[in-house]
This record gives sequence, structure tokens and C-alpha cells, in this order.
Amino acid sequence: MQTHPEIKPNQSIALLQALHILTVDGKLNQDSRRKLKQVYHLVNFIEPLFNDVLSSNPNPTLVDHGAGKSYLGFILYDLLMKQLEMGEVIGIETRGDLVEKSKILAAECGFARMQFQHLSVAESITSNSIPEKVDIVTALHACNTATDDAIQFGLAKQARFMVLVPCCQAEVAEVLRKHKNESFGKTPLSEIWRHPIHTREFGSQVTNVLRCLQLEAAGYSVTVTELVGWEHSMKNELIIAKYTGQPRKNARERIDAILTEFNLQDMQARFLA
Repeated sequence: MQTHPEIKPNQSIALLQALHILTVDGKLNQDSRRKLKQVYHLVNFIEPLFNDVLSSNPNPTLVDHGAGKSYLGFILYDLLMKQLEMGEVIGIETRGDLVEKSKILAAECGFARMQFQHLSVAESITSNSIPEKVDIVTALHACNTATDDAIQFGLAKQARFMVLVPCCQAEVAEVLRKHKNESFGKTPLSEIWRHPIHTREFGSQVTNVLRCLQLEAAGYSVTVTELVGWEHSMKNELIIAKYTGQPRKNARERIDAILTEFNLQDMQARFLA
């Protein structure tokens, strides 16, 4: 069995093999090395948040939205929760086959405090299978409005932390396109999104700005940073929100001003609800 300096000391080799990050003979190819590096980079952000929660709650609940094959959930459980014998991971995923595979792998690994739910992010908000309150919410590349649903889930569940990596945001760009002619007559800033590629990129940027303001209006402090080594220019933005109970005083006004300036009043229900 080969050893790799990229693998964390407490990481289960058997788990990495089951996740097909390592081959059966312990090899790590270039694609798997990149995938592992990406997940570890995100784990490095989440670990201090988990430790923060542990200071007041000995049994934290982490909900991972759009879990997919649950690389993140399994590795977080293996590194942060298994040794301590505390903490729970709940994976939310719409693809039933992936949910079943994750359940089988969790059972094989003896990860008793992992569960997986075949639900959309929106459905999980009202599902009786999810606790009324959770500690950490993650959403890694939850597509388009699923990231917004993850934010609504975190707000409804009074999450202490939210860790979001937005993906393929199309809704705001669609509204920008819909009102493009009106915007040309209203403000010269419409030049920012006149060309289709700029509409898409600017729509993504505005979406994330509005999300941050929405979180600040709900009493969260927000930091935005970059996930190093992640591919795709608009998929490497990391939003970390910590609940402080102190809403930013002008956040809602700023949201309303942005929606008005860029002719996005159609989005008021999304960001001002």
C-alpha cells in the first residue's frame, strides 16, 4: 500500500478507496489528487467552525445540501467526528441512486451518525426527517436557486454557520435579459450587461452580492473568499456566514437599491422575503 503526503494522517484509506479517490492498490491519480485537494481545502475552512460549535454543543449537526456522492460529508465525518464519537452529518440529495449508495457506504464504514435523505433542498426545509435546528449548513455547487434554498434552509433551522459555494446562477441573468431594453433607457450602467456573456457573469456577481446582503440582514456576519485550485471562474467563490444576532442595519435598503438600480424588482420575493 502506497503512502501519500497529500492524505491527512487520520484519514481512513479504506474510505478513500470506497470513494474511488484511491485505487484498490493505494494509487492516487492526477484527477483524484485534484479532487482530494479541493475537498481538503474546504475542510480546512469548515474545521474551525465545527470546533467553534463544539465549544457550546457536544453533538453538532451538519447538513450538506446537494451532497452528490457525499465526498465532503464522508471526509468531514471521518476527520472531525469519528474520533470524537460526536456529531452528525445529514446529506441531502435529489438523485435517489446516490442516496442509496451513500447509505450503503456509511453502513460499511460504521458511520452510524450519518444519514442521507432523498429530498430537494427546498423540500428539506419542511421535512420531518431533519431536526428543527442544525449547526452548520454546507452547499457545495448547489445549482442555480438551490443555493438560495440552502440559505432559506439555514435561516429556518437557525444555523450558526453556513458554508456556500454557489454554482451556475441563471435566475438573475434571466431577469436582466428580460428587462434589458428598459434598463438601457434607465441607466448607462446597463452597458455592464449588454453583451450576453457579460449578462451571465454580471448576473452571477449580483446574485452573490444579494445573497451576502440577505444573510447580513438576517443577523449573519459574512466573509467571501476564493477556493484555490477549483476549476471554472464562477464556481470558486466561497461564502461563509456566521450568526451573530446583529443584523446589518442598511442591508435590506441596499438590497432594495440594487434591485431598483438594475431593474430587478422581479427578484424582491427571492431576496427581501
